[in-house]
Amino acid sequence: MTAQSPKRRVITFGTFDLFHIGHLNILKRARALGTELYVGLSSDELNMAKKGRNPIYDYEHRKQILESLRCVDQVFKEESLELKVDYVKQFQADVLTMGADWEGKFDFCKPYCEVIYLPRTPSISTTELIEIIREI
Repeated sequence: MTAQSPKRRVITFGTFDLFHIGHLNILKRARALGTELYVGLSSDELNMAKKGRNPIYDYEHRKQILESLRCVDQVFKEESLELKVDYVKQFQADVLTMGADWEGKFDFCKPYCEVIYLPRTPSISTTELIEIIREI
């Protein structure tokens, strides 16, 4: 009989609006870093504060999409950018992972967990999709 591997909890954050292949890729890669994946989903209010616009899909719809993915174990509401360390502690995360476009911006969490920046899927972003839709 082999000993069971210890749980390794991974946490990530995002808006995940207009869900696309880039979102799926980064979530699958995040999950591959551990045994559980916790996703902090930006509230509609937080999205407005950080991006200056409401998401296309409201929080509940985005949450349902994320909860339907096999690679996601739990979705929780992220209500403040300043609470990253609190969320890491609350979910006892061993790893915090974000897209490489955030490189260095979450290093303040390193005293509490490992921080890993993952490469993004080339040539796709929600912002670009919204711009293309607006042009049409």
